[in-house]
Amino acid sequence: MISVRRILCPVDFSEFSKHALDHAVVLAKWYEAELVVLHVAPLLAVFPVPGGTTRENLEPFDADAMAKELRSFVGGAAEALPRLRMIVRAGAAASTILDCAREVEADLLVLGTHGRTGFERFMLGSVTEKVILKATSPVFTVPRGVDAGPHGGVFRRILCGVDFSDASSQALQYALSLAAEANGRLTLLHVVEWMPDTTVPIQPHFDFQRYGESLVAEARARLTQLVPRETREWCDIDTSVRVGKPYQEILGRATQESADLIVMGVQGRGPVDRMLFGSTTQHVVRKAPCPVLTVRP
Repeated sequence: MISVRRILCPVDFSEFSKHALDHAVVLAKWYEAELVVLHVAPLLAVFPVPGGTTRENLEPFDADAMAKELRSFVGGAAEALPRLRMIVRAGAAASTILDCAREVEADLLVLGTHGRTGFERFMLGSVTEKVILKATSPVFTVPRGVDAGPHGGVFRRILCGVDFSDASSQALQYALSLAAEANGRLTLLHVVEWMPDTTVPIQPHFDFQRYGESLVAEARARLTQLVPRETREWCDIDTSVRVGKPYQEILGRATQESADLIVMGVQGRGPVDRMLFGSTTQHVVRKAPCPVLTVRP
């Protein structure tokens, strides 16, 4: 089973980070974990404007005032949890969050996908995306308007995207553990992204349909092999293979099944991985109808 001893939840005093905090409190209760709530005061304010960005110096950092505001923001959560710590730092948000996660040895990070700016792409590009790409711990992202109440820390309908990489194998282990805890339903989804390229010369009489069917059959067999037989005795597991754009199929299946959680792997930190993140995981995180747990190998 997953062991979560300490959860880090960065907040920026926005409504969106309050939703993330609500989820973090529920998860901390479920795992009996310590919750560390972090506020990072920026040294510069950055505003997106046409043609670039504008930066303005902020007022001098007042740690005491920020700590007071953080205590007020956390509110009743302080009474609901036996172990709660609040930290205020000044600096660049993403790097400070990552530094603090290492410092407190966080097993899980919980973040909102929107910030006080209200610009979804700007917020994700500058903070959440960087944290997901570089964090060594799993990251639980909370989209706008998702209530923390229904699951109570238990996710009964879980969708796990599988592309057979090391990252998705690690994500699968988390998904299996979470499904076992909830005695819930786990759907493993692999998406075959293949369309015939009519501009490339091919051999005569090449059967596109049969080739596509063979890709689907191979993927379905690999998915089945990923799940140990004994696992099916205590968890309802469904394997599914679809053809199309991975992020579109993942989002569509999550909506269709009213998923409580999407679990996905995140690759390394190089430029190719950033491109892959942008084409799949980033789209899912931005548009998911439910929280998304991203896991590194």
